[in-house]
Amino acid sequence: MISEKMSVMVKNSSVTRAMFEEGKRLAAIYGKENVYDFSLGNPSVAPPASVKEAVVDIITNEDTTFLHGYMNNSGYEDVREKIADKLNKVHQTSFHSENIIMTVGAAGGLNVILKTLLNPGEEVVVFAPFFGEYRNYADNYDGKLVVISPDKETFLPNLKELEEKLTSSAKAVIINTPNNPTGVVYSEETIKELSKVLEKKQQEFGTSIYLISDEPYRELVYGDVFVPYVTKYYRNTIVGYSYSKSLSLPGERIGYLVIPSEVDEYEEIFAAAGVATRILGFVNAPSMIQRVVASCLDSEVDVSVYNENRELLYNSLTEYGYSCAKPQGAFYLFVKTLEEDDKAFCERAKKYNILVVPGSAFGCPGYCRIAYCVGKSTIEGALPGFRKLYEEYREEPAGRCR
Repeated sequence: MISEKMSVMVKNSSVTRAMFEEGKRLAAIYGKENVYDFSLGNPSVAPPASVKEAVVDIITNEDTTFLHGYMNNSGYEDVREKIADKLNKVHQTSFHSENIIMTVGAAGGLNVILKTLLNPGEEVVVFAPFFGEYRNYADNYDGKLVVISPDKETFLPNLKELEEKLTSSAKAVIINTPNNPTGVVYSEETIKELSKVLEKKQQEFGTSIYLISDEPYRELVYGDVFVPYVTKYYRNTIVGYSYSKSLSLPGERIGYLVIPSEVDEYEEIFAAAGVATRILGFVNAPSMIQRVVASCLDSEVDVSVYNENRELLYNSLTEYGYSCAKPQGAFYLFVKTLEEDDKAFCERAKKYNILVVPGSAFGCPGYCRIAYCVGKSTIEGALPGFRKLYEEYREEPAGRCR
């Protein structure tokens, strides 16, 4: 028998991943070109050419014993120093290598920092809609997830409810901007107001509340949208970053944590995060890809491709009658479903070989997430089905189309 905790996790396994597997099943039946899979945030834009060049150069020229060997659990010091220097240049911060821990992607980083911070029963606060795996990450360390209900007008953090729900058991608050699944970017004013609430509650409770900023989509923004660097606004901020989207390397599992020297109990937290990296079984982030990303810190993917997809999908769906806030970043549309039961809506969409993820997977029923990090032809092929789906709801006697 597997553990009771894992039994529950298996039963509630990722809806997104399940939909992705369904896409493979349908592709085997109807042909891949006739299945329109918008389930998984798997980048469709190729990595920059510099990534391949760095891989070839590093494999060819670096000492293999050094390249493939163990290092400090926090990662190569020179890699961490280069990342710190890059952050300082871009954000006018003052980090150094001892503020950076290389991680196995953003997911690995979040698990490391939650392992570091949480005692059983302590609270991790999230804003709906939120990345569904946060629930599992908190549960991994017997933390209690506290969900702040969504502001469906703006999908910005509901700070009034946050202030009401924060208790002395709150250890961490997680934010994700640009946001998955909405594409919303939290403004500087929002970050400032959030910081005021947390500072007030820290003083009231006499505790430390850590703000964990989950930032895999930081570089994926459209136009002149500004993404504030949160450590500049709230002292007890820890940043989790990933190169999965910014360099289109999701399978390589590489990212980092930023633990500023100013956070409460910095030395203990930094040391414990290094130990957590080891005892969680990561040991260290993958060695070769650490060196690759350190060589590509000034590289970026072509965001214009995602923007073209965004414009096509958003303009088409809203023309048909769907309701959706236009995303400012990331590569997701969060669309209001045409009936209250978002799971039923997503199931009906499969009739047109369209695969989208119900909003309930993100703590926000009544919506669905459409990942537009796909080829343009996938969107073009799916649009007639989206139109037919809307018309189907509109023509029903009950008038379920909202």
